[in-house]
Amino acid sequence: MSDRNGPRADAVRNRARVLDAAVQLVSTQGADVPFTAIAAAAGVGVGTVYRHFPSRIALVEAVYRNELDAVCDAASHLVANEEPATALRTWLDRFVDYLATKAGLSSALTAAIAGGAQPFEHSRGRLNDALQVLLAALERAGRLRDGVASDDVLLLVAGTAVVSETSGTDRWQRDRVLDLVVAAVVA
Repeated sequence: MSDRNGPRADAVRNRARVLDAAVQLVSTQGADVPFTAIAAAAGVGVGTVYRHFPSRIALVEAVYRNELDAVCDAASHLVANEEPATALRTWLDRFVDYLATKAGLSSALTAAIAGGAQPFEHSRGRLNDALQVLLAALERAGRLRDGVASDDVLLLVAGTAVVSETSGTDRWQRDRVLDLVVAAVVA
């Protein structure tokens, strides 16, 4: 139920709690996690889950977009609060964690796409824009290496994340590789 000013505050909170629970459960247990389990983890009734997400496809798409928005929105916050190279390195960690979540959602996203959802419609553009915010901060500080493009960095880091995930690479090695990425970007 909403009024002229939008959804009620408790409805907004409940939706956020459901999304948080769904991110954790869908990422670890897959797309078939019961809505009752999501409701229990969120501390709400199953009707609340269905009220916000009437289908599994709607829930999976919302989880994916929520995670994408969180990682992209972090770029501006990091640039405002960190030294540019530190902001880039911190964002790369968040991006790789996001890709791991996306990998956990892979079967759920495939099912959502088969059902007509288009979760990837704007993701690459959003990620490029976020990374461009970080690269622009490095450039303003005179620390961006010549010829670095956001799309190249995304490809490099995404490749690192995929190989790390599929080969069982430990976090320590993944972090070393991300440090090498930052060294290649920062002058």
